[in-house]
Amino acid sequence: MESLILGFLTGGSLILAIGPQNLFVIEQGLKRNFIFTVTTICAFSDILLIFLGIFIYHIFNFISSEVEIILNIVLILFLVKFIKDKIENLKKNHKVKQTKKLQDLKSIILKTLGFTYLNPHVYSDTVFILGNLSKNFTLLNKFNFAFGASFASIIFFYSLGYMSSLFANFIKMRSTWKYINTFIIGFMSVLVFYIIYDMYTRIF
Repeated sequence: MESLILGFLTGGSLILAIGPQNLFVIEQGLKRNFIFTVTTICAFSDILLIFLGIFIYHIFNFISSEVEIILNIVLILFLVKFIKDKIENLKKNHKVKQTKKLQDLKSIILKTLGFTYLNPHVYSDTVFILGNLSKNFTLLNKFNFAFGASFASIIFFYSLGYMSSLFANFIKMRSTWKYINTFIIGFMSVLVFYIIYDMYTRIF
């Protein structure tokens, strides 16, 4: 249960941080333009990459303790950079332009795939961060962690797509993203200290 909750919280906080993809989903929600198609592609892609990332680390679980320490150090540096970028984002204003022109289904699918698979943060978040965090879990806990993160993606994308049309003005407010980014910064900071503590206990 703990790994399921951890997966849900970690996956949820990471997916909130993928700005371009989220804003694209919001835009389609505001225009009520193929919302189900867009949200389904995003959610399914996230689930695919989450399980891929977690079990890539499971397959290569034979790595030495020295290599594991190096990976954790790299992960800490990556998360610190991640937090730094989110702090900088607090100073930015996120706006979504609403247009009357609706695009055809093929164009929307291609754009959704582009925003998903051409975004480097998608791979770094799902494969590197989630995979690394779960590398010492048992196989059952890996599944629970993956299901938790996947459930967070499903809830997030469908809620974002369908609720954006109802709460467009609220979602577009800068203060909303400020609260979201503040939560992400806080949660990721806790993860950094957790990894450092885990490394310390393993070494000493």
